[in-house]
Amino acid sequence: MTDKPAAPASAPSRASMKKELPEHFRGYKHVWVLVEIERGVVHPVSFELLGAGRKLADSLGVELACVVLGAPGEGINQAAREAFAYGTDVAYLVEDEILADYRNEPYSKAMTQLVNAHKPEILLMGATTLGRDLAGSVATTLLTGLTADCTELAVDADGSLAATRPTFGGSLLCTIYTLNYRPQMATVRPRVMPMPERVEGREGRIIKFKPDLDEDNILTKILKYIPDRDSSKSNLAYADVVVAGGLGLQSPENFQLVRNLASVLGAEFGGSRPLVQKGWIGSDRQIGQTGKTIRPKLYIAAAISGAIQHRVGVEGADCIVAINTDRNAPIFGFAHVGIVTDAVRLLPALTEAFRKRLSPHARDRLAG
Repeated sequence: MTDKPAAPASAPSRASMKKELPEHFRGYKHVWVLVEIERGVVHPVSFELLGAGRKLADSLGVELACVVLGAPGEGINQAAREAFAYGTDVAYLVEDEILADYRNEPYSKAMTQLVNAHKPEILLMGATTLGRDLAGSVATTLLTGLTADCTELAVDADGSLAATRPTFGGSLLCTIYTLNYRPQMATVRPRVMPMPERVEGREGRIIKFKPDLDEDNILTKILKYIPDRDSSKSNLAYADVVVAGGLGLQSPENFQLVRNLASVLGAEFGGSRPLVQKGWIGSDRQIGQTGKTIRPKLYIAAAISGAIQHRVGVEGADCIVAINTDRNAPIFGFAHVGIVTDAVRLLPALTEAFRKRLSPHARDRLAG
C-alpha cells in the first residue's frame, strides 16, 4: 500500500498576513501631505487633505507635515504659511529652479529623495491631474503601495492606514492596507474631505531641502505655458448650489429644464454619467465617482436614480433634494428631501416659483 502524497500547503491569504514591518521601515514616522501649487496658486484639495491628515496624525500621536515643491521665492513660502494656518506642524520646502513648472521626472526625483531622507509613514496627495501623475511615479519608484481615489481615511487598531475606496465599478467599498511597506500612500479627490477650519497666526517649523537635480538629465522641457481657455468653464466642485439631471429626463431638450432652474438659482448644473455618454453634457459637468465630487449647500437631483457611483460624488452635500418618479429609487435612501413626481413637470414649476421669489441679492443669500 503506497502512501498518498501530502497535499500542498495553501498560500496564506492577504487577510491573514500580519502587518509586521521590516526593521528598516520602523523608523518611518509622521503624516505628510503634498501641497499642490501650480502657477502660484495652491489647489484647495491640499487644505482639505491637511484636515484629514491632522486627524490621522493625532490618532498616531505624530506630527503633520506638508511638502511644497517649487522654485525659491515668495510663492513657496506663502504656500507654507497657508499650510500652517490649516494645521501643519512642519513644512518641507523643496526648492529648485527646475521645479518652477510641473514635470513628472524632476518632481518624482525630488519627492523620492525627500522621502528617503526624512521617512514619512503616510503620504497623501490630491487626486488631481498633477497629483495622480506624481503619486503613481513616486509609489513605483519607492516600491510601495498606492490607494487611489479614496473616500475615507482612518487609522486601524495596529496603527496602519486604512484607505477606503469604491471598487467593482462603484458597487462596493473596499478598505486597502499597504502591508510591510512604507510610506503608505493614498490620493483623495477634491471635495471628498471637508475643508478644515483656518487658524490665523498659527506657525510651525520650516525645513528646507535641496534636491539633487540636473536639467541636462531631464528629458522633458517647458517651451511655453498656454492656459486652457475651457479649463474653468464649470465650477461644480466648489459651487454652493448645484442642479443636476439624469437619464430619466428622457431627452436633451428636457435637460434644458435643469439649466433653466440653475440659472434662476445662480447655481452650477451637472448630470450623471449616462448623460455624458449620450453627449447631452460635457465630461466636466459629470457628477459622481468617475466625475466631480461636490459638497454644495444645496443639491437638487432631477430624475437621477442615485446608484452608489453617484452617491459617492454627492453625499457630502448639506441638503440633497431628490425628484424621481420611482419611490424605490436608491437616491431616496440618502436624500434629505424626496419628491416622488415627474421632474419634467416639476422643474418648470420650481423655476417659475423661484424666479418670482428670488432677486439677485436673494440668490446670494440662498448660497450663503
